[in-house]
Amino acid sequence: MEGSRIRRRFLDFFAEREHQVVPSSSLIPNDPSLLLTTAGMVQFKPFFLGEQPPSYPRATSCQKAFRTTDIDLVGETDRHLTLFEMLGNFSFGDYFKEEAVAFAWQLVTEGFGVEPDRLWATVFESDDEAEAIWKEHLPPDRIVRRGKKDNFWSMGVAGPCGPCSEIYVDRGPEHGAEGGPEVDEDRYLEIWNLVFMQNECDAAIEVAGDLPTKNIDTGMGLERMALVLQGVGSAFETDLLRPLLDEAERLSGRRYGEDGETDRSLRIVAEHGRATAFLIADGVVPSNEGRGYVLRRMLRRVVSHARRLGVHEDVTPALVERTVELFGEAYPDLVERKAFVLQVATSEEEHFGRTLRQGLTLFEEEVERAKGAGSSTFPGEAAFLYHDTYGFPIELTQELAREAGLQVDTERFELLMGEQRTRAREAAKGGPEERGLGEAAREAGSTEFVGYAHPRAEARLVAVVTGGERRETATEGERVEVLLDRTPFYAEGGGQVGDAGVIKTGSGEIRIEDTVAGPGATIVHRGVVTSGEVRAGQEAEAEIDGARREATARSHTGTHVLHWTVRDLLGDHARQAGSLVAPGRLRFDFTHFEGLSRDLLEEVEGRANVRLAEDAPVRAYETTLDFAKSQGAIALFGEKYGDMVRVVEVGDYSIELCGGTHVGRTGQVALFLVQSEGSIGSGLRRIEALVGPDALEHVNRERRLLEEVAEILGAGDPRQAPDRARRAMAHLKELENELGSLRAKERGEQGGELLASATAVAGVPLVVAELGGDAGALREMALQLRGRLEPDGPGAVVLGTRDEKKATLVAAVTKGLIERGVTAPRLLEEAAATVGGGAGGKDHLAFAGGGKPDALAAALSGVPGRLEVLLRDA
Repeated sequence: MEGSRIRRRFLDFFAEREHQVVPSSSLIPNDPSLLLTTAGMVQFKPFFLGEQPPSYPRATSCQKAFRTTDIDLVGETDRHLTLFEMLGNFSFGDYFKEEAVAFAWQLVTEGFGVEPDRLWATVFESDDEAEAIWKEHLPPDRIVRRGKKDNFWSMGVAGPCGPCSEIYVDRGPEHGAEGGPEVDEDRYLEIWNLVFMQNECDAAIEVAGDLPTKNIDTGMGLERMALVLQGVGSAFETDLLRPLLDEAERLSGRRYGEDGETDRSLRIVAEHGRATAFLIADGVVPSNEGRGYVLRRMLRRVVSHARRLGVHEDVTPALVERTVELFGEAYPDLVERKAFVLQVATSEEEHFGRTLRQGLTLFEEEVERAKGAGSSTFPGEAAFLYHDTYGFPIELTQELAREAGLQVDTERFELLMGEQRTRAREAAKGGPEERGLGEAAREAGSTEFVGYAHPRAEARLVAVVTGGERRETATEGERVEVLLDRTPFYAEGGGQVGDAGVIKTGSGEIRIEDTVAGPGATIVHRGVVTSGEVRAGQEAEAEIDGARREATARSHTGTHVLHWTVRDLLGDHARQAGSLVAPGRLRFDFTHFEGLSRDLLEEVEGRANVRLAEDAPVRAYETTLDFAKSQGAIALFGEKYGDMVRVVEVGDYSIELCGGTHVGRTGQVALFLVQSEGSIGSGLRRIEALVGPDALEHVNRERRLLEEVAEILGAGDPRQAPDRARRAMAHLKELENELGSLRAKERGEQGGELLASATAVAGVPLVVAELGGDAGALREMALQLRGRLEPDGPGAVVLGTRDEKKATLVAAVTKGLIERGVTAPRLLEEAAATVGGGAGGKDHLAFAGGGKPDALAAALSGVPGRLEVLLRDA
């Protein structure tokens, strides 16, 4: 049974049993505690936690999921993957264990045709109820009780959890030892995990309480089910991954099954090639932190393993093309964003190609250092650096080290890797503030947003949180996070900053500094109590800062017009990849492979202003997601959309899905002024701009500066200023050249006088003098005198200068004197000590400085004696 049929049959089975079929959410989760979407339940987490009422009592989905813990294991085994498709069915307080087990048994045995005598089940060690249910389908000897490590499910961070029951398929004796899942999990392959989600865990993954309702969350790995039903040896041989393996074979000319190392590299290229395409399509771009680092690390593994297979041209384009062909029907975003994915992947591959060459050079230098020190070990710190900074997989470093006759210190490397993983885990955990807000959100329910139409609203203060703890009251000076039942405050989202303003109650006032989306469907207002005290449950009046909101709305409408302009000029591949919409200013990130020339940037600015001057209407309305897409509405990367969406139309040319605030007509934006354009990463550009009064203020400021410059240059008309400035600079250059010539002549004359004053020390001419000027002038004179002494054989020069704080010395000696063992640093040692410093430099030229300027004369007077001693000892 092909992977696409398995996917379809699963969803149809549960749809027939009154489950709502829900599309896969993005790999970028709407959850601050998670780096990436790790399971099908992530998008339903607010339902499980009771933060938001479920939209339906039961659901089913095929969720694209990603687990970073398996990156290093990919290629090592037949079954470990980073990206996988998780089929699941979910109940939000509707049905529980008995129905979940019955559904699973029926689908596996009847829907997928797996023989019952091949099936095993595991249950949590204390779950008598689950074991009793399974005994209706399986003999007791094929039901195994296991501990918390195996049969208690959580996301690895604070949140929903509960005991689980796993279904295993016996693949036969050719795959391992007999005896059940506890004996051999390669032979007895887990295909489905039924989680009886009834608890909530704390950050230590200990049960902290019960969820509001008993829920079901299940997950079946599509790739694993395909492995079983297609009767192949590994996930890489299923029709979901084998075509990508074929592509890796075609690119490299190598064959799967050739040898262990080749197989490993082919698996990595295939699996990571697919995974990176999905990540980029969901809006992840390469960077050195967070999701971007995961993507960058995987792309670098693809490239380095392709190089090990002998591929030296780009491999990512072919892998992306094949991924889109295989999965585009199930995940239309891959098709829609194909150009963007190709651009980002290819750009990163080209960049890493250069980095790889640089890393290999540094690797060779490290090998030389190790061998020079007589060591047979390649340092673990260096191996970690190449892994972390240059993307070298440890196995690549080990292979290169073996070829050089060295052994990598893997113990130190693993220690450093462990420290890095610990830091990553800690960074991913939600803090106590989130837990406090979560408790408040569950009781408060969703916040009604009325801010599109109303700048102020009567509301009830339903919760007050301070320092992560719920409080009944907060007093003057305390920083708070508050929830209202309804609010005019826009929560930060879609690039737009959150509103600021004031919340007043009968006993106090809060100055709101920022507004953000909270747990579930709540809106969190952050600020400071500025007078009196505020209490949970009070009636309140909430009012936004109107001027700030208007300035932000101008920026947001300006961003939509800019987006349309960029796509119209550069092509459809130039899509928004991020933005900041703030009062009077905006930052717009977009996909493009090269910088914009000044002329092109001016054209972008000009076209945007022409569109704004048309004073076209800006219309916002709600509709279904399907209808919006049918009208050509552009959806933004990383944004989560429900069945109903808000559409913003600007004139008859721009239509985007957008929850932000906008002006009523484009003429209200008034002026659009580009400030800068530049690169922010592989295939990504950024434009920064000002709009409205802020743009006009900037223009006026620059105009005043130009008028001042024109006045200084004596130009009656500011338009003459550039020509006047060019002529002034040309004249200045002429004067500098003349001055340089005069100074050179003066130095030549001064040099002649100094040479004439030279004394002979044991037959060697020595020039010693105190001069004016800085260290640079001193160096130049010393080298000039050395050059004039050189033809006559041995000679030396020591010059000094001083100011109020320090003395500076320069010494220069000829080649003939160096051959007699007298170097400039040695000659300068005693003089340097006299002024309170030390000497350093090269054999022919040395410098010294010290904090005793008054001792300079004494230091210079001791130089002849020092030279005499050096010549005598030579």
